[in-house]
Amino acid sequence: MVDNTREESAEAVTGGRRPHPGRAVARAARDAATAFRHRLRAGELAQFPVVLVLAVVWIAFQSLDQNFLSPRNLSNLSVDIVGTGLIAVGIVFVLLLGELDLSVGTISGLAAAVFAVLNVDNGVPEWLALVLAVLTGTAAGTVQGFSFAKTRVPAFVVTLAGLLTWNGLMLSILGTSGTVNLDGNGLVARLTGYYFTDHAAAYGLAALATGLVFLVSHLDRRRRRAVGMPYRSRREIAARTAGLAVVSFTAAYVLNRFQGLPLALLIFLVVVAGLDIVLRRTHHGRQVYAVGGNVEAARRASLSVTRVQTAVLAVSGTMAAVGGLFMASRITSVSQSSGSGPLLLNAIAAAVIGGTSLFGGRGTTWNAVLGILVIQSIASGMALTDTPTAVQLVITGGVLFAAVVVDSLSRRSQEAHGRA
Repeated sequence: MVDNTREESAEAVTGGRRPHPGRAVARAARDAATAFRHRLRAGELAQFPVVLVLAVVWIAFQSLDQNFLSPRNLSNLSVDIVGTGLIAVGIVFVLLLGELDLSVGTISGLAAAVFAVLNVDNGVPEWLALVLAVLTGTAAGTVQGFSFAKTRVPAFVVTLAGLLTWNGLMLSILGTSGTVNLDGNGLVARLTGYYFTDHAAAYGLAALATGLVFLVSHLDRRRRRAVGMPYRSRREIAARTAGLAVVSFTAAYVLNRFQGLPLALLIFLVVVAGLDIVLRRTHHGRQVYAVGGNVEAARRASLSVTRVQTAVLAVSGTMAAVGGLFMASRITSVSQSSGSGPLLLNAIAAAVIGGTSLFGGRGTTWNAVLGILVIQSIASGMALTDTPTAVQLVITGGVLFAAVVVDSLSRRSQEAHGRA
């Protein structure tokens, strides 16, 4: 954030003359570059590393296969990221506490199994089975969170026990058949199979997102300025809004060239934005950051650490259940392998690669979006180029290691500048 007092005094400096548009743009670019260099030196990298990695991945795979950036592949990519991305959003909440949740994979499989058995085998209406499946994830997360908060045993130990428990429960629910096929035209199947074919839907979403970001930034600037806090300049807000508009409307154009706006992507973005507001704009969200920054200091400040820790694990379990339903929707079936494989590692990697700190106290839900985009882009590119899965895992592991190193170096730099 920049306290740009030059903006308010520009008219006085120029003697009341409005500066030439070209010079104003050049000055804004120089100011932005200078502020960016200062942030880099102070370790405030924001999303710059992951955006750079994503650009490199896209350029590399596009050079290897011209279909990588085709509307069809990008549309499929926007749906493929949703299931694991939702689970990664829950992981972000846990990482903000400086902890890990190892049970999200099996909770996702358990929720999918509960839905399938209730709806397909027992005839429970889809909407009710879906609600009960999500509540199953919430209950599992709440039990783990309360156990972690009360016993003060590290969360990764509690959730490791949960991983085994929920996996055994899922296998018991599915029974000997092991696989349940979902209705291909049902509610859950349509979560990833429905598209808004009207072009106005995608462009409307792009316009709404751009307008809301500008409005929130403008109101935040006024509020900060009124109480004497550092605030963004109008030029910076305009530049950020313009950048978002370019990305949003380009994405809408590409999606409309295939089948339109996917329902799955719309739900994903709404959930991410909603939880971002919870984290950054509510009292509860500030408590999560406070506990993650220093749990003992939070206790001495009379914060309800037990409630915060329990709530965070409950959110993680809920998001794992929702993500599991989207993954079941993608293949219209649930089996004993649901929630297994690299799902857990991909969800954690997405949150970390996207910029959420492993040390707690720093990150947003949008980090999960960027991280899962990197991981799924690598998977999509590997599939198009017929590259072995082993190579995909090696590359993803390398990107994850690089993200952890950058996070560690960034934290050290912030400590050196008194910002950590």
